[in-house]
Amino acid sequence: MQNMDPIKLELIKMAAAQTAGKSGKDLAPILFALITNAGKHNIQFSPEEITLILDLLKEGKSDAEKAQIMFLIDRKSVV
Repeated sequence: MQNMDPIKLELIKMAAAQTAGKSGKDLAPILFALITNAGKHNIQFSPEEITLILDLLKEGKSDAEKAQIMFLIDRKSVV
């Protein structure tokens, strides 16, 4: 994260703050909003950055919630 574009880092921090206390299916819309907002500013996330974002979203979640996040992501084909 140290070498990441400051704008991308700020978008990720905002998304992480919005996910606090949310679970499973409530996280996917936040991820998609993050990617959409970045796209509006001509910012694209690399596969590594998306993996980092997903790891942050899954942090502190139960195995069932992590599986649900990945299921929703797979359905939307974000990564």
